Amino acid sequence: MRRAANPTRKISITIPDRLFQELERTLSYSQSRSAYISDAIQAKLDGTPTPTIAETSTLQLMAVLIAREDTDEKLKDFILTFFS
Repeated sequence: MRRAANPTRKISITIPDRLFQELERTLSYSQSRSAYISDAIQAKLDGTPTPTIAETSTLQLMAVLIAREDTDEKLKDFILTFFS
């Protein structure tokens, strides 16, 4: 049996429900929660600064708005129409 070059380890963590809900709104169905959290931990350990809203592109901001559950459907439709 071959060993993975970079093996993974299953862990259990506890986070506030609000944070979990925000994570769920941020990720698409096809994105990996584990990969996202691993990347966030690695960025923190590396000292990589988190981009501010001012540094985030308009397209990225619109994508986040569309992904949020609390965004009005009319606003989502407007954003999708505007960028298509």
